[in-house]
Amino acid sequence: MASASALPDSGSASPSTGKMVDGKVKEWKIFSRREVEGLIAEGRAIIILDGYVLKVDAWLKYHPGGPQAVFHMVGRDATDEVTVLHSSEARAMMDRYRIGRVEGRWVNFLPPVQGGIFRPLGEDGEEEPETPPPSSHASSRSPSPSAVFDEEDGLRSRHKRVSPSVSSVEEDDTAKAPFDGMAHLDMLTKKEIKLDMDRYPPLDEATQDEIVQKYRKLNQRIRDDGLFKCNYRAYAIEGFQYTLIFLAMLFFLRIGWYGTSGVFLGAFWHQLVFTAHDAGHMGITHDFHTDSVIGIIIADFLGGLSLGWWKHNHNVHHIVTNSPEHDPDIEHMPFFAISHRFLASLRSTYYDRIMHYDAFAKVLVSVQNYTYYIILLFGRFNLYRLSWAFLIFGKGPKRGPAWWHRHLEIAGNLFFWAWFGYGIVYRCIPTNGQRVLFVMVSHMITAPLHVQITLSHFAMSTADLGVSESFPQKMLRTTMDVDCPEWLDFFHGGLQFQAIHHLYPRIPRHNLRRTQKLVMEFCKEVGIPYALYGFADGNRVVIGRLGEVARQAAILKKCQGVLAREGVGMGH
Repeated sequence: MASASALPDSGSASPSTGKMVDGKVKEWKIFSRREVEGLIAEGRAIIILDGYVLKVDAWLKYHPGGPQAVFHMVGRDATDEVTVLHSSEARAMMDRYRIGRVEGRWVNFLPPVQGGIFRPLGEDGEEEPETPPPSSHASSRSPSPSAVFDEEDGLRSRHKRVSPSVSSVEEDDTAKAPFDGMAHLDMLTKKEIKLDMDRYPPLDEATQDEIVQKYRKLNQRIRDDGLFKCNYRAYAIEGFQYTLIFLAMLFFLRIGWYGTSGVFLGAFWHQLVFTAHDAGHMGITHDFHTDSVIGIIIADFLGGLSLGWWKHNHNVHHIVTNSPEHDPDIEHMPFFAISHRFLASLRSTYYDRIMHYDAFAKVLVSVQNYTYYIILLFGRFNLYRLSWAFLIFGKGPKRGPAWWHRHLEIAGNLFFWAWFGYGIVYRCIPTNGQRVLFVMVSHMITAPLHVQITLSHFAMSTADLGVSESFPQKMLRTTMDVDCPEWLDFFHGGLQFQAIHHLYPRIPRHNLRRTQKLVMEFCKEVGIPYALYGFADGNRVVIGRLGEVARQAAILKKCQGVLAREGVGMGH
């Protein structure tokens, strides 16, 4: 990602401006790349924002979106990510963490959480001769495959990661590789990277800088066109629709049509998620606390889910979209593996655990293209589990502006189970069989929502092209839009415009269709393919992807079986 100091300003003051101290301008310290590396080696959370060096260690435990999202920005220019995910007030607050600035174009480091290794500074400012000790944020995990391949090809030094080179990947790699399951998976990873490198703009500085420049100009055009302004009339109409759906649920509950009542309750939850999603991104009032309260009322009080859990999960997803090791939104082992790389028992940096490709996973992955829709029917039950785990174990911030959100969310979830679990399921439905029918129907009706969420990413690339790739290119490479007529927008709720949403998460969903035309023009101008599928075609692509990974799992099993029969040790 290009440095803001080398590109058009995204909205804040120039890095060359000093700060006022006792009525005088104090010039900022100029940090070299080597000095920034040394600070990160000490365990400091250093990010680059608009050409300034920010040390945000003190903010990690207060960050409403969780520290994990910040960890993935350490050593990187976070200007575009911060701009699209934060309010102007939050941006202003970040100024207090400035400790200096950098000059020229910033070249990103691989963050420690992703396997980056950093050298501490010696007394003379040079490299320490000893291996650096582990820091509080350092990781002993292996770097991502593209980095490993670079290192094998002699294109990556120990401390500086460059964009992956895959020009040497030939079609006959299978013949050259040993008959080993893991070598086969490595070959697939190289081919996936090569495919993306051929389809998308090159990763050289000039090309990526031009993409970022035009992306920021597009941001300003969208703002000038008023597309960040919320259409409150649309929300008022939807609020009326939500009320009618809920009243229909109560009516059929009253006359004993429990299955039909469950259909309307599921539709109620399905529709509410769209507004909760907007609120979670501050897309309604653009005020953090106001939108948070709106989101908590909808998600927790009416839906029984934790908005705080969703924010922690979703913010990371927006930064490391479709990364098998880092993006929790695609980490569904043992039920699904959307990339062959999951077959290598990857370690999730979000959950901080190994996603084991064990015997249970082998069975489920082998039939995942057949069980996909069946498992998604029960997705809401898993969301209850994740929400309560987040709230009970206090994983959200305990201090800072969001300290009270956890308490309100716990109250909201207790309220939900009081009106839904006790008031409706237990008190209003006479028999256990009818209770089971009502609960299962109401929860299964929300399955299309889970299909929508997975559809926009399961069909897209999971390759890691390295730290040189700009934010807008990565979002468009890993996210797709669903093409549908305007009259169906109520069903998709804006989630059909995921590519646009990932570029500008705080645009209210009612403005996404208008924004789409501008984004398509931008993609054509910079040469980035814009992925747009019909709903049915998108589902076919997803099922095809799941089936392909299932086939690769069968190949891996065959390779390992041959090795086992021949008594060859598997050193991978």
